[in-house]
Amino acid sequence: MPKLAVVMDPIQSIKPHKDSSFAMLLAAQKRGYQMHYITANQLFVAAGQARAHCQPVTVRDQAQEWFSLGATETASLADFDVILMRKDPPFDMEYIMDTYVLEQAELAGAHVINKPQALRDANEKFFTEAFPECTPDNVISRNPDILQDFILDMGEVIVKPMDGMGGQSIFKTSGQDKNLNVILETVTQNGTKTTMIQKYIPEIKQGDKRILLINGQAVPYALARIPSASDFRGNLAKGGTGQGVPLSKQDWRIAEMVGPKLKQMGIVFAGIDVIGDYLTEVNVTSPTCIRELDAIYDLDIAGDLFDCIEQHIL
Repeated sequence: MPKLAVVMDPIQSIKPHKDSSFAMLLAAQKRGYQMHYITANQLFVAAGQARAHCQPVTVRDQAQEWFSLGATETASLADFDVILMRKDPPFDMEYIMDTYVLEQAELAGAHVINKPQALRDANEKFFTEAFPECTPDNVISRNPDILQDFILDMGEVIVKPMDGMGGQSIFKTSGQDKNLNVILETVTQNGTKTTMIQKYIPEIKQGDKRILLINGQAVPYALARIPSASDFRGNLAKGGTGQGVPLSKQDWRIAEMVGPKLKQMGIVFAGIDVIGDYLTEVNVTSPTCIRELDAIYDLDIAGDLFDCIEQHIL
């Protein structure tokens, strides 16, 4: 019986009908995996060995009482066949420390998904720079003067911190916005925090498409997250609504550019974001939208992920 550990945020706080980590647990349980649940603050290293306080977990696909946890035990992470790193951002120094612990487990023989080094190398905003032929005009800096000059040239733009998720602290602004200095001071924390400015893409009104990739191969349908009437952000966490759409020719083109690089880096499960014809983010920490796409198209994306794990990794 394969042993699986999932490092994730508190399971009691998730929304099981839309949580992708929960979908993975359901798929693993169906296949007979022995599953353990770990929160990041239970990871540690002692005498050079990666370890964790963990709990056996069982899951039920229902809206209430969706999980049961066994007694806490201490285990060597090397004892697990597969470790899924599914902790949400912020991608801060503590997250990096977690990847060092998981890298110790990897060196001892565990298969960590996604690969810890790749999690550090592929910042979800900055990594789009590896594919400039399919990204919107942008600039990345912590210098407010450099950012402001770009905004004055571009017109309407989106301002993004580099370590967030779910649309947090994202602003739409322009050179005519009298709050522009305040926005840049806030997001850069007075010039101390690197920030991305992307040219605003009007096609966001038709949705910010999340495309999932397994071992570099795209799922043929995307979830277009459409902004509400009161917000420019399509993020579901900010009131956007999800609509299933088949991938367009440009979606496939972008996925075929990005996929091989992800596979080469050891990023087995990723979610790329596409607005209009442009790649805007590459999500590698804890991509979502499995459950929504499964429900719309009768898919089994987490099952496909475990097929990949079993065929190419175990």
